[in-house]
Amino acid sequence: MKLILLGAPGAGKGTQAAVISERYHIPQISTGNIIREALKSGTEMGLKAKSYMDEGKLVPDDVVIGIIKDRLAQPDCESGFILDGFPRTIPQAEALDSMGVVIDKVIDIEVPDDVIVNRMSGRRVCEKCGRPYHIVNLKPKVEGICDDCTGALIQRKDDQIDTVKARLDIYHRETEPLKGYYEKQNKLYVVEGQNSVEETIALTMKALEA
Repeated sequence: MKLILLGAPGAGKGTQAAVISERYHIPQISTGNIIREALKSGTEMGLKAKSYMDEGKLVPDDVVIGIIKDRLAQPDCESGFILDGFPRTIPQAEALDSMGVVIDKVIDIEVPDDVIVNRMSGRRVCEKCGRPYHIVNLKPKVEGICDDCTGALIQRKDDQIDTVKARLDIYHRETEPLKGYYEKQNKLYVVEGQNSVEETIALTMKALEA
């Protein structure tokens, strides 16, 4: 089974992908992870990506696509895979099609923007041990203090409201059009994100079995 997971930042795609990967025994392919792997292994495309990253520039589409192509050619992808974070744009989706990669289903996890903003902006993390918390859903025993190591709880820059809203704006502008692209191919399945992770997973599995 060859899948793509769509959804805004904070929609919970990573959790869904991990469950699908375990259930169907197919690799979860995250763009960020494979770029880091390519950098570590020193592949041709990895070195190209490094040259851009060293200059503080975004890795261009042709390099990202090259890294994805190399990854999909590996033996563990023969039985299928889950793409999480790729494609991000219509040109990337067209490049995937031009590789001859036939996607079976595209699962779109839909969560309202206000829910995502509240979810992400409420995150806190221990600056010492990295344990995650949430000001509403996962409070520490003592406010602002980690239960495990008594380290201070901080808010990462990625979780600040302005940053979250900026990421959502980019998603709606650049990535959301993919829904229409795959809907025309009759491959799009929309899953409404629920308050419970387990409920969302159940709906995702139902879409995969449809």
